[in-house]
Amino acid sequence: MAAYAGDPSHAPDWYANIVSVHWKTPPPVALGSRMDFEARFLGRRLSYTYEVVELEPGQRLVMRTADGPFPMETTYTWESVPGGTRMGLRNRGTPSGFAKVAGPVMAKAMKSAMTKDLARLSDRLQHR
Repeated sequence: MAAYAGDPSHAPDWYANIVSVHWKTPPPVALGSRMDFEARFLGRRLSYTYEVVELEPGQRLVMRTADGPFPMETTYTWESVPGGTRMGLRNRGTPSGFAKVAGPVMAKAMKSAMTKDLARLSDRLQHR
């Protein structure tokens, strides 16, 4: 699970809002890797660059935006549990401009989207 979900190249496969990912540094994921993400969220097109700031292969991956509409951090964690792997996903950000005004709506929409994205990821992994 960690090898698939922790590879940004797969993000468009299971994140409904991620349109594309383009590597600025050569894959695979390493500390300092940078990728340009393009997303659609709440009817807006967003472009931002993530940088890998923490990496413990198979256990933890933390990416922060290096540039984009607002500072954001995404953390993935993986833990072995009986019968499989538990994955954690957390997004934190400091909205500004439109995003700050729409904060409460964005938070609800992001939570709903993440729930659906994790279900899509589970489905993809079960059928691989």
